[in-house]
Amino acid sequence: MISDLSRVRNIGISAHIDSGKTTLTERILFYTKRIHAIHEVKGKDGVGAKMDSMDLERERGITIQSAATYCSWKSHHVNIIDTPGHVDFTIEVERALRVLDGAILVLCSVAGVQSQSLTVDRQMRRYRVPRIAFINKCDRTGANPLRVKNQLREKLGHNPVLLQLPIGLEDQFEGVIDLITMEAITFTGDNGEEIHRNPIPADMKSQADKAREEMLDTVSMFSDALTEAILEDRVTPELIRDAIRRGTLEMKLTPVMIGSAYKNKAVQLLLDGVTYYLPCPSDVLNEAIDIDSPDNKKVALKSDPSLPTVALAFKLEDGRYGQLTYMRIYQGALRKDDVIQNTRTGRKVKVARLVRMHSDDKEDISDAGPGDIIAMFGVDCNSGDTFTSGEQLTMTSMYVPEPVIKLAIKPADQKAQMNMSKAIQRFTKEDPTLRCEVDPESGETLLAGMGELHLDVYIERMKREYNAVVQVSPPQVAYRETVTQRADYNYTHKKQTGGSGQFGKVMGYIEPCAEKEFEFIDEVVGGTVPREYIPSVEKGFRSMVAKGPLIGFPVVNVRVCLNDGGSHAVDSSDIAFQEAARGAWREVYSKAKPQILEPIMKVALEGPSEHQGNMLSTLMSRRGMIIGTTESDGMSTIEAEVPLAEMFGYATTLRSATQGKAEFSMEFSRYAPVPANIGEELIAKAAKAKAGDKKK
Repeated sequence: MISDLSRVRNIGISAHIDSGKTTLTERILFYTKRIHAIHEVKGKDGVGAKMDSMDLERERGITIQSAATYCSWKSHHVNIIDTPGHVDFTIEVERALRVLDGAILVLCSVAGVQSQSLTVDRQMRRYRVPRIAFINKCDRTGANPLRVKNQLREKLGHNPVLLQLPIGLEDQFEGVIDLITMEAITFTGDNGEEIHRNPIPADMKSQADKAREEMLDTVSMFSDALTEAILEDRVTPELIRDAIRRGTLEMKLTPVMIGSAYKNKAVQLLLDGVTYYLPCPSDVLNEAIDIDSPDNKKVALKSDPSLPTVALAFKLEDGRYGQLTYMRIYQGALRKDDVIQNTRTGRKVKVARLVRMHSDDKEDISDAGPGDIIAMFGVDCNSGDTFTSGEQLTMTSMYVPEPVIKLAIKPADQKAQMNMSKAIQRFTKEDPTLRCEVDPESGETLLAGMGELHLDVYIERMKREYNAVVQVSPPQVAYRETVTQRADYNYTHKKQTGGSGQFGKVMGYIEPCAEKEFEFIDEVVGGTVPREYIPSVEKGFRSMVAKGPLIGFPVVNVRVCLNDGGSHAVDSSDIAFQEAARGAWREVYSKAKPQILEPIMKVALEGPSEHQGNMLSTLMSRRGMIIGTTESDGMSTIEAEVPLAEMFGYATTLRSATQGKAEFSMEFSRYAPVPANIGEELIAKAAKAKAGDKKK
């Protein structure tokens, strides 16, 4: 157990796709002597980066799952989680940031702040995670770290403070000038392990003096002691670092450091920055909810090993030895053979084995204290469960985005049927953004996820890990239906079949409701509908919005008002009023001018300016609406909104149009009405499918 919490750092490394996160983590592990040789993400040696342990990750050269490790740097214990950059795997970033105290936001010095940088930054703000910005790839053609620093202010709304200046750029990049110690720092040796500190070159002295003055001006806002020291000309590096740390922890300042992970330059200085500026566990306010209190009172947790244990299970993996549960301990301690309780289920479990993770390697430990990130074997739980030593406390859950794309899958043969079920059961438990459901009408198994790549990876994993070969039909878009105007209903449900019959009368209206997906309003006066049957009416309407009459997708943004009706002393019942509501819905829905909504994606394209015309045409041909274009250093960035239905197969189209030089990312933006001609096609298709099912 780590006794001095001030020397613990829990950090995540997050960024846009291909900004160099995994390469940076590989260098950090090498310089902290956790690995003894550097391997590249897309290396030719067939080994691949340590943090990309999955075969699929090494083959594709992308990070799919977040991976945890730990290392030591200058007597500090650093837990690191390397996260994916692709928006399809956004839940991996989400759950990592939920349990981390600080982060490194990696930015490419050529491309700058990209579309996924904005998403990652928004996630960091959601969990109030202080961060250091590391401007990577200063060795690349077109590198301009000072422009990227300005983009942090303009695009992300940060207050960036530059702590270093580059010595040369592109193929001339040698090292950095440290504006705190006013030294020129260069890196030599096979892997940049030899650090040389020299006086600042004469041709850069005036530029460095000016940059230092700007830095001190920004940083002094957070320290009276530093302001006094500036006036009295007795500024020390310790005073500057203390002020930067204070501003960073308050999230009013973002330290900006620069380097090149691939060329082994300035990574050690970034590690120093992690120890200087990012919070230790006791610097962060963590709260749990007391579920026994009537108003769900929040309780502040303390990083004290002697207090009752509170830990959060934030990630699950199914391995050779059963379920591996990643835990962040917020309060108290965990020891082997301890008994802890799952607050959600109330079940008590014994801690059989505790390990620290080093990517896919596991190192056994006997205990762990507050602020630590560890893993446990043999604990059956869900992602987001809270474990305590008996207290009725629960941590707030993480944000889980809704899936936007569906695939219909079916096993190729009988043997694959069982294996597919096992695979789906495991994957949906591990990944909250992957959902599986059975269409009640068609009986098809639908797999829903965050994008084509997301589902493609899981189908490939089914085949490799479970020998489950599945057949996939074209992705099904998550359409919605809604109403566009108010319409009144007046419906009586009567049924007489001998003995007591069924009678229920409902009157009211339905109308659009932008604020909520479904709202039921009770305006009945005079008891025309008895109070005990009003919930039955609501239940009847709710059952109908699950599947709209137009194309069979859920109805959203609708308000149903019940203001009158009638009942019978003998024949009225719960079922009668449910049926009355259903009959009223069928009758009134078409009068409210229903329309189909489709998911609109926010798409960001980046590629060479010479291909800008081709990039724009690929979007326009897919009903894209261009929001803006920017050009900088020969690179063009296009932001657009495109219907998800038009985005299938887009990666191949874009590669063909730009000779493989452009890339894109997309995330869900909003729902919008489909054009009339496409709406008619969807309705005709749904009617045809329904008729085909009836014949069967």
